[in-house]
Amino acid sequence: MSDEQMNGPADARQPDRRKQRRTMRRSGAVDGEEAVRAAITAMPEPWRSIAERLDFVIRSTAPQLTPRLWYGLPAYALEKAVVCFFRSPQTFGERSLTFGFTDKAQLDEGTWWPVAFAITELGPAEEARVRELVQRAVGATDREPR
Repeated sequence: MSDEQMNGPADARQPDRRKQRRTMRRSGAVDGEEAVRAAITAMPEPWRSIAERLDFVIRSTAPQLTPRLWYGLPAYALEKAVVCFFRSPQTFGERSLTFGFTDKAQLDEGTWWPVAFAITELGPAEEARVRELVQRAVGATDREPR
């Protein structure tokens, strides 16, 4: 797959964030499920399909998480604290969708551990890993930081 097929045309990689936020405010979708769905819908294929599936996996794994926008990115919060998020490659001109966790997730594993993952496909093995990480992240959010 070429760079343009993965990320869309070069001139479409940096969407006008102010225009997007203004449109969302006017529609009343400043936060929450509707805003996350709008952000996902705005993603080009194949990333939109992956993002839709990722949204489903996260929400079905941890229904206590609240969908919201976080710096314009689809994110999921527990008691107003964002635990995980993802971003489309065109956000920063990257080559893959990024799925990440904030420090609230506390996925501590010794002194060094990954907090973001590049996703190019979301098959059963990747879905299982997302479920495992989200479960750990949600279960760990009430602990004190180390």
